[in-house]
Amino acid sequence: MPRAAARHATPGTVWSRASLSVLFLAVHAWHWRVIVVDPGVGFGDVGLYQWWAWDALERGTWPVLDHAWVYPALAVLPVVAPGLASTVEWAPYASAWMLLVTVANAVATVALARRSRLAALWYLLFLAVLGPVAFGRLDALAVPFAVVGLLAAVRRPRLAAVLLTVGAWVKVAPGVLVLPLLVVARRRVRDVVVPAGLVCVAVVGAVAAGGGLRNVVSFASAQEGRGLQLESVAATWWVVQWVTGGDGGARYDEDLITWEAVGPGTGVAADLLGWLLPVGVGLVTWLAWRARTRLAPAELLAWSGLALTLVLIVVNKVGSPQFLTWLAAPVAVGLALWSRARDDGAAEASEGAPFGWPLVAAWCLVLAALTHLVFPLGYFGLVAGDPAVGWTLVARNVLLAALLCAVVVRLAVVGRRTAVVGRRRAARERGAGGRSD
Repeated sequence: MPRAAARHATPGTVWSRASLSVLFLAVHAWHWRVIVVDPGVGFGDVGLYQWWAWDALERGTWPVLDHAWVYPALAVLPVVAPGLASTVEWAPYASAWMLLVTVANAVATVALARRSRLAALWYLLFLAVLGPVAFGRLDALAVPFAVVGLLAAVRRPRLAAVLLTVGAWVKVAPGVLVLPLLVVARRRVRDVVVPAGLVCVAVVGAVAAGGGLRNVVSFASAQEGRGLQLESVAATWWVVQWVTGGDGGARYDEDLITWEAVGPGTGVAADLLGWLLPVGVGLVTWLAWRARTRLAPAELLAWSGLALTLVLIVVNKVGSPQFLTWLAAPVAVGLALWSRARDDGAAEASEGAPFGWPLVAAWCLVLAALTHLVFPLGYFGLVAGDPAVGWTLVARNVLLAALLCAVVVRLAVVGRRTAVVGRRRAARERGAGGRSD
């Protein structure tokens, strides 16, 4: 906030800032306690990260450089960095991991709060409701890059391209947000392609210098042989079959450390999703291109970014629970846009009603709560075939698929009235900076 505005901050503004700070500290302190005291509750992957850090720092065997890895190359940095505190004792490594996550979320929260404290509040609530998987996975460090990148996209597209590409080299999902950035950018090559390309050249060059060039894209083929993960949306039919005594079931894959759905047709479904995923991404990108003259750039980025993110979650044979964290970036940014439009005029804020960002934000909180009930709280029951947990997962998956359909329709039916509102909003974005609600 500018100094003049800061000097004249109202008591309500000070109170909301204090409340946001208290919530931030409470959410992260609670998960800091859980990861140290009871890490089995959703933080199992951090133990795997600790082993990789030990292997690298103590034995000199580095992921990507010395062997193929399931994650992109830059994921090595957040995995190994906490190992500088300790590669042997759990508490120092876990605490250092949470410190990284806390700092990353602090940056994202402050960036959101400068636009809208409502959006920052939703972001923290979403992470808290989703639970440990929002803090104990690499996604926890990739999502803040996506948040800040989307916020910067309209006014500073080159910075956005760099942040989203860096995030993609930690966990692939933020990379898909480069597609709508390409759609809205005026100078696509200079502002998007070149910065993103330079990041890729730097990463590949560093890996090549370390002798791991043959493994630099190993993450892309790591998922090829796996089946339908039990939590995936595509596995819903077989989950229903299992909990109702049909032909569905579950098996544990020791190599991938995950549970997969089994039953007639699961192999075909997994293979089909490999083809449908890029088709879905292409379709949404086309819809975004079609809507580029009808929506303000920031709105188009948020809606198409949400649609693409939902495609990555719904049309995916993996479907891990932490994938829900990917929703945080487009929804928080979209909610910030809605809040800003609401302050500028109720008529514009209500454009697109009844399906708008407040409904999407509430919908995603429900999705986060249902996901938390399944993982980690009910996961042992799920793999044992508990009907209650199984139906909770089914409800979550149906809501995910329904949200994808609603957002795609929202993009597809953007009309002339949207174009008028979009032009007004675009004019404001070109002439004004960020502002808190």
